[in-house]
Amino acid sequence: MNEELEIVVFNIVGFAGEARTHAYKALELSEENKFEEAAESLKKCNEAILKAHNVQTDLIQKEAAGEKIAVSMLFVHAQDHLMTVIAERELIKKMIKQNKRISLLEEKINK
Repeated sequence: MNEELEIVVFNIVGFAGEARTHAYKALELSEENKFEEAAESLKKCNEAILKAHNVQTDLIQKEAAGEKIAVSMLFVHAQDHLMTVIAERELIKKMIKQNKRISLLEEKINK
């Protein structure tokens, strides 16, 4: 694997890890009924995913332009990280909605 592809791999893994951290922080905040802060953390998650996606897109465009891209296990691993965090984000978004509903119901019960 050449140095350029190594940089791509580590950027994708790094941005995916950053996104995962923000997604789980958003879930944690929602469990504390801090929904505005959770939304901000999800925004940061989305930004990190976009950065990873942009790195990936650059590589795809190079290959589409005729540049041969050698696929390695590390690259596959990076792609797996990105796809997994995207799936986790979607599930966490649903869990945050549920936490908000629970919070509203608890407010009604406690009144």
